[in-house]
Amino acid sequence: MEYKAILFDLDGTLINSLEDLADSANEVLNKYGFKTHPTDSYKKFVGNGVRNLIKNAAPSGTDDSVVDMILQDYRIIYNKNYVNKTRAYDGIHEMLDNLKKAGVKMGVCSNKPHKPTNEIVEKLFGCEYFDVVFGERDGIPRKPDPASLTEAAESLGVAPSKTIYVGDSGGDMESANRAGMLAAGVLWGFREQEELIACGGKILLSSPTELVDFITGTNKD
Repeated sequence: MEYKAILFDLDGTLINSLEDLADSANEVLNKYGFKTHPTDSYKKFVGNGVRNLIKNAAPSGTDDSVVDMILQDYRIIYNKNYVNKTRAYDGIHEMLDNLKKAGVKMGVCSNKPHKPTNEIVEKLFGCEYFDVVFGERDGIPRKPDPASLTEAAESLGVAPSKTIYVGDSGGDMESANRAGMLAAGVLWGFREQEELIACGGKILLSSPTELVDFITGTNKD
């Protein structure tokens, strides 16, 4: 099978944003007098949209109206802090360079809100790699619904069957399969290998180099 496009999740896949996410959430939780959490705990809180992040971090049973207030404050705090400590994982830039040289079209599909998704991608990667960048947008269901992945593939002009979706969570693997794409799970992200396999990950990547090797191996004449 020759693959023409690769779509990427953002947090936990291309970038390690955990500290900025945790610091911002803990700041707002502290403001409301709620218990804060160790940074590693946020590996389980993220991935299903920013509202679910706050709902998971807030005390169990917190009223939805309070969650909404916390969320409003969190957005303000995070929008000031989202590139304080966030960095691309080692080897990501080299991987993107090599995929671009191989002629592969690339995009980003994240459940992070659309504005910071685009601003982080531009700041950390510039505008040379990705032809489409989608964050969470009003009216578009978030992953694991495949809508944003399907839309991105259409924008790139590539059939889903010729597209790989790369992510670090079970939701990413489910999204890829529902979109008819190859589900590729990364082992350097926020979730465990067992989750990726259980949710339909078809290939697992231990390093960014392995994705380049996979593409160049499957796309040989």
